[in-house]
Amino acid sequence: MLFSLLAVPLALASMVAGYANPMACSGVCTNTHDPALIRRTSDGEYFRFATGGGIAIHKASSLTGPWVYQGEALSGGSKIDNSGAKDMWAPDVSYVGGTYYMYYAVSAFGTQNSVIGVATSKTMEVGSWTDHGSAGISSTTGKPYNAIDPNLYVGSDGKYYMQFGSFWTDIFQTTMKSSLTGTSGSGATNIAFNGSGTHSLEGSYMVYRDNYYYLFFSSGQCCNYDTSRPAKGDEYKIMVCRSTSPTSGFVDKNKVSCLNGGGTEVLASHDHVYGPGGQGVYNDPKNGWVLYYHYVDTTVSYLDGDKKLGINKISWSGGWPSV
Repeated sequence: MLFSLLAVPLALASMVAGYANPMACSGVCTNTHDPALIRRTSDGEYFRFATGGGIAIHKASSLTGPWVYQGEALSGGSKIDNSGAKDMWAPDVSYVGGTYYMYYAVSAFGTQNSVIGVATSKTMEVGSWTDHGSAGISSTTGKPYNAIDPNLYVGSDGKYYMQFGSFWTDIFQTTMKSSLTGTSGSGATNIAFNGSGTHSLEGSYMVYRDNYYYLFFSSGQCCNYDTSRPAKGDEYKIMVCRSTSPTSGFVDKNKVSCLNGGGTEVLASHDHVYGPGGQGVYNDPKNGWVLYYHYVDTTVSYLDGDKKLGINKISWSGGWPSV
């Protein structure tokens, strides 16, 4: 009886905590800012790409490791003539028609002079990537968006959608040509905006499940926690809205429009996990749906370079993702 009385409060405390800690990770689990994860179709090897230099590549036989550093996708930098061409950001990798497409951003921190580029490979191995330069999405001072944090969504309607954006008027979407190396020329549409505070939405990622398009994004301060930690709750966190259309009408769980500050929290700081974000979502053949992201391990360091890879399994109970 005593065991039962004690066990109930402990179980409730665990539920109140809300979030499971990240799955185990072995090998090189840092060097993972803004991660992109994908499994190679030919042999099941996992590849991880991350912000910095020519885009770091790590490889593992399992989603959780051991991760081994391979080198850079574009060791000479991007052919795009813009500040940041040798220090590229926020890779996004998709497999379409037998080819891997890696989108990346060329920019400098805090500026709006940004360009989204694209490179292709048949294997994802170091030395196999061909840089095609600009994917036709750029921004300069005065535009309503910043052309960083690209994410390609391949629609069942045969169209290719690109989500991107950070701060300014937050997250936008355009359509890509079938070659996937340029836009269709249809312009860009605002799909998520928070007009309060610093308009700190970025890192969008879209998936489709059970008749809904889910738009995940990061909100809050992403970086420099070692020198300028934000007020509690203003650090990075992962949010989501959904719609029955891939192009508009995204709302959160309370029906608040994603264009009017809406967003349901998926993962925020907890325990030793601080500032989770830069996320993606993957339906892994071995583990099912997972959310992957970077985070600061407060037991180790607040440095940007020490951010770790986090992976959590997703529950879709009630039609909304939770971890």
